[in-house]
Amino acid sequence: MIRFFGWILILALIGLPAGASDDIGVSGVNDITKILPLRERAEVMNGWLKWRLENIIPDLLRREGIDMWLVINREYNEDPVYMSLVPEPVMNARRTSILMFYDHGPEKGVERLSGSYYGMGEWYKTTWMDKSKKQFESLGEVIKKLNPKKIGINVSPVWRFGDGLTVSLKDKLEKALGSELSSRFVSADNLCVGWLETRSPQELSLYRHICGIAHDLIKEFFSNRVITPDVTTTHDVVWWIRQRISDLGLKTWFQPSISIQRHKKLDPLDEDNPQIIRRGDLLHCDVGIVYLGLCTDMQWQAYVCHIGEDGAPDGLKLALDRANGVADIFMKEFQSGRTGKAIVTSAMQKAADAGLRPLIYSHPLGVHGHAAGCTMEARPPQSAPEGIEDNMTYPLHFNTVYVVEFSSTTSVPEWDGQDVRIGFEEDVVFTRDGCRYIDGHQKKLLLIR
Repeated sequence: MIRFFGWILILALIGLPAGASDDIGVSGVNDITKILPLRERAEVMNGWLKWRLENIIPDLLRREGIDMWLVINREYNEDPVYMSLVPEPVMNARRTSILMFYDHGPEKGVERLSGSYYGMGEWYKTTWMDKSKKQFESLGEVIKKLNPKKIGINVSPVWRFGDGLTVSLKDKLEKALGSELSSRFVSADNLCVGWLETRSPQELSLYRHICGIAHDLIKEFFSNRVITPDVTTTHDVVWWIRQRISDLGLKTWFQPSISIQRHKKLDPLDEDNPQIIRRGDLLHCDVGIVYLGLCTDMQWQAYVCHIGEDGAPDGLKLALDRANGVADIFMKEFQSGRTGKAIVTSAMQKAADAGLRPLIYSHPLGVHGHAAGCTMEARPPQSAPEGIEDNMTYPLHFNTVYVVEFSSTTSVPEWDGQDVRIGFEEDVVFTRDGCRYIDGHQKKLLLIR
């Protein structure tokens, strides 16, 4: 764990108070200027990893009843969990990399072992000392000596995050262990999901800063600094965003997007060419960055004012208010132990009873953008990603991060009753204190003049 004073130093370096409120980033703190250089990022992330390995792994092994967990993968074909288990500056698996976690019980704890060719220092104890032996021969000897009752391997028909063991590597493992030990294999898919979804206290503390950077970015491009009405196209803005994220030394985990909704009486949208942003347009963005190994995912709205106009039409303001009403209902349904299906079904019904018109399609967030964890999807099977329904029986756990994502449709009087869709997406955290926004959320339309 990062020592107390070391942690305060990191917070001071980026200019954040410990326990910052959940709406600072939206209220004006400039997080985008406080991005750490690579060396300091590595120190922060390794501090997180040490705490996670020592505190999260034992709980998950015992929760799932697994004595030994194996993560076996090859260079450039990494298991989805592998990179989250190794320290900076490791950038990929090397040749065939093997991690082992063996639970000696609550008193002795979990032993971390490596059957890889290259050592990993204090992080994982090397077991392949005699290189005259083949790698899987050595691995087999180690496992036989420890004699675990249940051996978790990463194979799953449901979770892509728990399905990283290839057929050929599984064959090698079975040959090395023999039929009796191989009969003890169990799927470690829920262990993989639990590891990826659970955030440490330190991660949750700095997640506000990460979301604050993303909010600062949105406020930059949804402004006259980037957009000149009747000149700038949506393609211009998208590539400005990509370049800006790269220039900041960050990554985006998907191509950003900007879309337009327009009063039908105004110029029609040309779907075949770059769309010119016009006055009177309602703009929608979808942007996600990666910083300190964690992802954001946000959708905000901006209105392009007509000449002499001081703000958006009341109908568009109401559309955003109604979307926030859906979010309020949805977030109150977050309860530990409930499945994603139960949460989304109840939220959709309560929103409909309140006269709202939502469609919810939320997902977990963390090491990945579309991440591991409780999945909440209300779209019919033919409209949702294949296999998503299988993930909806997984329960909600504490100390996890989600995207509150949905569309909310409202009829706008100023647009002659035309339906306007607000694509709402904001990052939230679920703890024992309930579900809350990590860094606030959009309450007012951004204005471009």
